[in-house]
Amino acid sequence: MNGRRRGALTGPVLVLATLVASIISSFGAPLIPTVARDFHASLSTAQWSLTVALLVGAVSSPVLGRLGDGPRRRATLLGGLAVVTVGGVVAALADGLGALVVGRGLQGVGLGLAPLAMATAREELPRARVAPMIALLSVSSAAGLGAGYPVSGWIAQAWGLSGAYWFGAAVSGLALVLVAVVVPSGAGRGGTGRLDLAGTLLLALALVATLVAVAEGTEWGWGSSVVIGLLATGLVLLAAWAVQQLRAANPLVQLRLLRHPSVLSGDACALVLGTAMYMVLSAVTEFVQSPRSGGFGFSASPVVAGLVLVPLSLLMLGSSRALPVLVARLGARTVLALGCLVAALGGGFFAVFHGALWQAFVMTGVLGVGLGTTFAAIPGLIVRAVPAGETGSAMGFYQVVRFTGFSLGSALTATVLAAHVSGGGPTAGGYTEVLWISAGICAVAAAVAWFLPARSARPPRQEAGAEVRGTVAPGPQGMPRQVPGPSRRSRRPGCGGGR
Repeated sequence: MNGRRRGALTGPVLVLATLVASIISSFGAPLIPTVARDFHASLSTAQWSLTVALLVGAVSSPVLGRLGDGPRRRATLLGGLAVVTVGGVVAALADGLGALVVGRGLQGVGLGLAPLAMATAREELPRARVAPMIALLSVSSAAGLGAGYPVSGWIAQAWGLSGAYWFGAAVSGLALVLVAVVVPSGAGRGGTGRLDLAGTLLLALALVATLVAVAEGTEWGWGSSVVIGLLATGLVLLAAWAVQQLRAANPLVQLRLLRHPSVLSGDACALVLGTAMYMVLSAVTEFVQSPRSGGFGFSASPVVAGLVLVPLSLLMLGSSRALPVLVARLGARTVLALGCLVAALGGGFFAVFHGALWQAFVMTGVLGVGLGTTFAAIPGLIVRAVPAGETGSAMGFYQVVRFTGFSLGSALTATVLAAHVSGGGPTAGGYTEVLWISAGICAVAAAVAWFLPARSARPPRQEAGAEVRGTVAPGPQGMPRQVPGPSRRSRRPGCGGGR
């Protein structure tokens, strides 16, 4: 394939790979009742088919991001897609819940591919395409989570549980082939891609302890010694990891970048919005499936419940394309705050109006506009503030924060609904409370975006001799723009990205 055609296809292939990996990783949610039935397990036990994917995704994001900052970026991207493909095969052939959880864990690696794709886009695409492509990749990784609900529900209804996982293996295999053909090798380019093994282990243990406690808090009891012990262990390990990262010569994540207002506000908003997003996803899919005989709900099938989230995914992708115009007119901080408020409006709308199924579609559409704008804006703010050689690492940490928010949102929804039970199931008041809480959380995110200004301080200094092509510098109204620099031929091995 000639260089011009390869360059034109690189962006679409990266989006496809990110979207496919995200869709496959979200296959657990709508299939949980089927998993419980087929493997004779409780719903809480079957929930691990989703939880394990989120756990692995949270750990793999910074690892793949750091590896992607070096010369092995293409090999890491291919390896990640290969693991996702193998995971689909293992899940499809599983004869027990344990094997299924292993397969789902392998598929969860796909959630860590987004920062890797962003780093690749920053390096390989023309200057004018980098900022919008990074925004699109960020939104694709989130939109895929919503798209996975209807896709997996429809396939499972038509072909059974194993059919859904065989489909996942096939499409991830296709993405693997396309990446192998289109994405160029990074061999000989700057960066070592050296992995901080101690930091990886500490972060993995901290996230596993914390997220397992969050995921099982409702089932085991939030006041139980096991949950409290896991939370305490997670916090201690997280503190130890932070100290180790600040002292390491080649840390997994450059935590000092959090001193930059753009990075701090972006990660803070990602945590809060991720929590709100999963609260709504969990609540609305359960609400529409609730039997009408209970006085609320629409007795919808899992497929219909999944279709309710289609407007979320479509409008997240669509609204992200309007980001450059909005930022040019309003400024990045205003756009981020307004996006959070639009997301709050969506949750508040369905909390008040939930008597007809079409209102659920409207709610997810409004939510998609708000989240599409915010999730597209945040990566640009972060990328603009960090050196080019730290793009994968910074985006990996951003993904960790966002997945932590997803897990917190899922757990918070379960806790609220468990407190409002009547006749063996949650009440309408429980779902309404979840929606109001999610709307309030989005309002908090708007305040964070506004009062913690996402303004660039002095850009990080570029190391002597570093190449600057493809780096992102502050543009008009805080919008990322590319800094011109030497051509690819003038690159020198070992040069790091800078500003």
